[in-house]
Amino acid sequence: MDSFNLEADLVPGIADDDRSLHNTDKTIVGLLPASFTRGGAERASVQQTLQKSISCTGVGLHTGRKITLRLEPAEAGFGIVFHRSDLDASPVPASYDAVIDTRLSTVIGAAEQPGNRIATVEHLMAALHGCGIDNASIFVDGPEIPVLDGSSADFVFLIDCAGVRAQEAPRREIEILKTVRVDEGDAFAQLSPDAPQRLSLAMSIDFPARAIGRQALSLTLDQSGFRRELAFSRTFTNRQEIEALHAVGLARGGSLSNAIVVENEAILNPTGLRAPDEFVRHKMLDAVGDLYLAGARLHGRFTGHKSGHGLNNRLLRALFADPRAWRWAGSGLTYRQPAPRRAAA
Repeated sequence: MDSFNLEADLVPGIADDDRSLHNTDKTIVGLLPASFTRGGAERASVQQTLQKSISCTGVGLHTGRKITLRLEPAEAGFGIVFHRSDLDASPVPASYDAVIDTRLSTVIGAAEQPGNRIATVEHLMAALHGCGIDNASIFVDGPEIPVLDGSSADFVFLIDCAGVRAQEAPRREIEILKTVRVDEGDAFAQLSPDAPQRLSLAMSIDFPARAIGRQALSLTLDQSGFRRELAFSRTFTNRQEIEALHAVGLARGGSLSNAIVVENEAILNPTGLRAPDEFVRHKMLDAVGDLYLAGARLHGRFTGHKSGHGLNNRLLRALFADPRAWRWAGSGLTYRQPAPRRAAA
């Protein structure tokens, strides 16, 4: 079917038909369990990884290709590392300095290998953060992470099905010591000190489409809060932007099953919104995923106004460019910039 074929998408489309989760040799079928919003322990002082490997198949938002994603456990200290299983290419660390494009999504890649790139990592990264995963190997057989339903909910379900295992190593965390801010026009992104051992977020947006308008949200992030307040929120676009994306060969896998589409004051999805302020919730979800590219959890307060992937990445680069702005939480001694953590040879 054509991307964002609004008439055809009034019935389940490609994003539903081609979405499946695989736990070893079995396909998991059904809605999110009641335990989805509860999560596990609110806080772990040690690193965590997956209990076992798990995979899913979905569609790439921009390529329209069917893509298989596999999550595997990793040893303590490994971090989160992406691999293109369809290429003979180097692994790509989930790191702010591996980001090579932020125009439509957060894209990571290896600068020395132009074809070795993985787009739309932010929803998966947000789920890994929200589920407390510090170490994992991520394998994908295409140039982007499958969009699934356009939120982090299916990724959280995937991680829940795999299970979470504690590891015998202290968790790496970063404390914000001074305010760092980046601006672009009237948009900005900022990190500032806050109460110890937590990340709080405040996001505001302002879109000309009346269906979106101005929205704002503030919350303190923990596992149950991420699941309850952010994980379900979907990516969104304006109908007028779709033709421009099609003209350059993008959004081929988009449908009303994996994105909110608005036109002036109208929500074109027949099922409507999952929350009245789903738009700002999704922007905050994006920020959680983008900020996890710091290579560790942040302790501080993030504030964003009309902030997107580009500003979020610039903010991390500005943070680590100033050794006085951060430290490893609890140490008070180490001010070395986090090095990209690559897979062992």
